[in-house]
Amino acid sequence: MAGTRSSRRGGGHGRGGSDPIVYAVALVLIGVMLGPVLYIIIGGFRTNSQITTDPAGLPHPWVFGNYTGVLASDAFWRQVGNSAIVAGATTAGVVTLGVMASYVLARYRFRGRGAMYALFAAGLMFPATVAITPLYILVKNLGLVNTLPGVILPQIAFALPTTVIILVPFLQAIPKDIEEAAAIDRCSRLGFFWRMVLPLSVPGLITTGILAFVNSWNSYLLPLFLLNDQDTFTLPLGVQAFASEYSVDTAKVLAFTSLSMIPALVFFSLFQRRIVGGLTGAVKG
Repeated sequence: MAGTRSSRRGGGHGRGGSDPIVYAVALVLIGVMLGPVLYIIIGGFRTNSQITTDPAGLPHPWVFGNYTGVLASDAFWRQVGNSAIVAGATTAGVVTLGVMASYVLARYRFRGRGAMYALFAAGLMFPATVAITPLYILVKNLGLVNTLPGVILPQIAFALPTTVIILVPFLQAIPKDIEEAAAIDRCSRLGFFWRMVLPLSVPGLITTGILAFVNSWNSYLLPLFLLNDQDTFTLPLGVQAFASEYSVDTAKVLAFTSLSMIPALVFFSLFQRRIVGGLTGAVKG
């Protein structure tokens, strides 16, 4: 009995001894991921001579002119507005269409249901780069080149597979008893969807909405092919145009880049728990 207790204690010490190693590895990974981001942000507070003399050093003195110059630019705020419109409309479209399609796939039984769900699942393996040429031709024929709707509609289509895959388990997990009780109370299927399904699937809706917003905000390839007018540029394209225009002013380019990525970083950081909770609920469902 004593030997058993000692062996258990030894096993516990062994597991506890591995914790510092796990934390050390986690800190290294965090440093590797955050290092470039911090370098870009801090680099915006330096001058070009400081970057050339000591690329890895801290600002001395701290220069705020790079950031104030970017914030005073009309082009920057126009691109922020374009990105906000594209990301907001894409998120709204993805969540709305995704929850309706997921509701049908999760709660109804009909011929071809499995094939339709498999089609959405296959969409996860279909990269946008493969479809960029025919997509450009389609958007051009619709007369949507150099317009924000021309970017929003394809982004909604490419984000729907992920949304459906996440939301279907949420909707399948809703007990049948609730639906039967609603039917007894003379609640229509549409009423059940609005009054019961949507409130119960809020964690999944938040998760898919956040993912759609961040992906749309950071999207580069699709706007690059569809937007040629600088008045319609989103922030990722604005960073490229700004870097080309001020290629010799590295510090100002770093300031513009850091300001363009801060909204997505803040948005993701504020709602990261929602994302984890939503994905966990999807797995449980």
